Amino acid sequence: MVAPDPSTVRLPGPWRHLDVHANGIRVHAAEMGPADPHAPLTVLLHGYGDFWWTWRHQLPALAESGRRCVAIDLRGYGDTDKPPRGYDGWTLAGDVAGLIRALGHADAALIGHADGGLVCWATALLHPRQVSSIATVSAPHPLSLRRAVLRDGAQRRALGGPLLRDQLPWGPERRLVRDDGSAAEEMLRTRSGPAWVESAEFAEVAARARSAVQVPGAAHSALEYHRWAFRSQFRPDGKRFRTAMKPPLDVPVLQIYGEQDPYVLASTFRRCGRWAPLRRTLALPVGHYAHEESPQQVNAALLEFLRR
Repeated sequence: MVAPDPSTVRLPGPWRHLDVHANGIRVHAAEMGPADPHAPLTVLLHGYGDFWWTWRHQLPALAESGRRCVAIDLRGYGDTDKPPRGYDGWTLAGDVAGLIRALGHADAALIGHADGGLVCWATALLHPRQVSSIATVSAPHPLSLRRAVLRDGAQRRALGGPLLRDQLPWGPERRLVRDDGSAAEEMLRTRSGPAWVESAEFAEVAARARSAVQVPGAAHSALEYHRWAFRSQFRPDGKRFRTAMKPPLDVPVLQIYGEQDPYVLASTFRRCGRWAPLRRTLALPVGHYAHEESPQQVNAALLEFLRR
C-alpha cells in the first residue's frame, strides 16, 4: 500500500487547521475557540503512535467554555515536521514553549496523554513561566515512572518489554507500518478497556491510527521518543534531565488514569505526590485511553479543573 500523505491527518470538523512555526519546526494544529491572545489558551498533546485527532471529544467541550484550544501533532507526527533529531525531553518542551509564544500568549494550560503528558511535565518544569497548569491522562511524573520500573516488577514487565523492543534499529519501524499499520490497532486493542474495544467508535479510531502511523517518517519519529527515554538513562543528558525534573511542581496538576490500564499501572500514579503537591487525581474504570474511552467524564473533570 502507498503510505498516506501527511495531509491526510487534516480531518474535517468544527475545528480549523493551522501551521505554527516554533522552535525551528513547523507544527500542525487543529484549533477551536477564539483565536484571541487575550483568551485563556489550552494546548493538547497526544500520546505515542497517535495524532491530534485523539482530542476530538475535548476540543469542542473546552472551546465552548471560552478557551482557545489547540491540539497539535507533536514533533515527528501527523503533518508536523519530522526532523532527524530533537526527540529528547529538552527539545520537546522547547517545542511547546515556542508554540505558546508563537500563538501570541504568555502562558497556557497543558493537557497531555501518555508521551504527551510527559512533555507536559517537562515543559512545566523547564519553562515554568509559560505553564499555568497541567492535566495528564495516563502519564505519571517521569521520575515516578522511572522509580516504578526499577522497583515494581509488574510495572517493569508492562512497560519494559515494549521499551526494550523499540531500541532495535529499523525492525520496529517495519513492524509498525506493515500489514497496513495493523500494529497501531493492536496497541489500541491491548491497552484499552474491553467496553471501548467493543464500541461502534473503535473501528474508526483504529482505522485513523493505522493511517496516521503510515505517514512517511511518523513511525521512526514515534520510536525515537522511546529510544531517547531508554538510552538517556545511561548518558549525561539523561542525568541532567532527571535533575531538572526533581523540584516539586508549583502549579495545579490533574492526573487522570484508567484502572484497567495494562501499560501504566494505577499503583505508579500513587508515587507522584512528592513531585506535584498541588495535584488532584481521577481514576476511571477504563484502559489507557481515558479521554477517548470515557470522554464525558474526562471533559467534566477538565472543565472543573480549568475553572478552578
